[in-house]
Amino acid sequence: MTYPETLDYLFNALPMYQRIGAAAYKTDLTNTIALCKHLGDPQHKFKSIHVAGTNGKGSTSHSLAAILQEAGYTVGLYTSPHLKSFTERIKINGNEISEEAVVEFVEKNKEFLEDLQPSFFEMTVGMAFDFFAQKNVDYAIVEVGLGGRLDSTNVIKPELSIITNIGLDHTQFLGDTLPKIAAEKAGIIKPGVPVVISELQPATLKVFIQKADENDSPIYFAEEFYQVQFYDIDEEGRAIFQANGKPIFLDLTGKYQEKNLAGILKAIDVLKEKGLKIETKHIADGLRNVVSYTGLKGRWQKINNQPLMYCDTGHNFEGFKYVLKQIEETRHEKLFMILGMVNDKDVSKVLAMMPKKAEYIFCQANIPRAMQASDLHSAAFQAGLTGSIVPDVNQAIEEVLKKAGKNDFIFVGGSTFVVAEIENL
Repeated sequence: MTYPETLDYLFNALPMYQRIGAAAYKTDLTNTIALCKHLGDPQHKFKSIHVAGTNGKGSTSHSLAAILQEAGYTVGLYTSPHLKSFTERIKINGNEISEEAVVEFVEKNKEFLEDLQPSFFEMTVGMAFDFFAQKNVDYAIVEVGLGGRLDSTNVIKPELSIITNIGLDHTQFLGDTLPKIAAEKAGIIKPGVPVVISELQPATLKVFIQKADENDSPIYFAEEFYQVQFYDIDEEGRAIFQANGKPIFLDLTGKYQEKNLAGILKAIDVLKEKGLKIETKHIADGLRNVVSYTGLKGRWQKINNQPLMYCDTGHNFEGFKYVLKQIEETRHEKLFMILGMVNDKDVSKVLAMMPKKAEYIFCQANIPRAMQASDLHSAAFQAGLTGSIVPDVNQAIEEVLKKAGKNDFIFVGGSTFVVAEIENL
């Protein structure tokens, strides 16, 4: 099989949540356990760090990977979904898995995969763990796909668990209240394994404490150890944060990273207590170079200067809350919002918080889950927002750039999959 043939097989033969939504969601770990057993249980052959949360788990995972790389460790990184290329999901020291390795894995295991019929995500998890074991990584940082307790990644026994925050997302699978969702995320807490909670939220506090107590797991609420505030942007375009009064430079420039940084810093403290050799310089240099070390894209990423244009993969109420605050605090004249969303979310809460004075352009990603741009336009109109429909995101960008002034601001987002289709990202 060629690599395009292999991808075509994976995308079409295996149910893929990224594309079709609920029909691809599995409610137990049976397939993952069976696949890992077939592969020789690779998940037990390397040390790991498990990262869950509604928002911030991708930024946290990539930041930790950059710090550990800077400290000299060989670091596997498993994240999802991918933006541009399938191989983004599986990396070692910032290098994506090769196309040849993807083809080899599928060819070698195709007969078993066809018998088992795993989801696309279950297969990808197995591929990642197999690859990390083959390459003898020192640590693998494993990002949860959806939830925690029943997520395919939850077959590892990590050195450390991290839960970034809890928001009302994927409520059809995880529950319709913050405590119910927290209980699903808390499912990654393992017996005796320390857990760091990045953001202290009163509604979820008891859930995490109870789960940690049940598992005899040390629990750390990062905000009790680190007070982090956004300060400024330096001349090189990095964000300057103050953490307990000391400056930290981060090349992920979203102000919302202050929520993630406390968890990252506390996680490093815990890892140092477990014997990892991580110095202050490793932390500083790793955080300065997250993007270049790991290839992370789409987190408050600048894609044009005059007018300013940013994209962000934030796609739920909590994510947009921080995005809108950042836009509000960025000096500009007119605001243009290029938005596309998916059809299995309640968008009304997000649309209700959007600025009424902005000009909206509604688009849609080229996936079955995408909400039709016309439906989003109608829902937005009900929320008091006005704008036009340009289904293709790149055409929308082109049209807005023609009429925006140099002091205006353009935001592109609403869905990870809209951001993924931006051509010059």
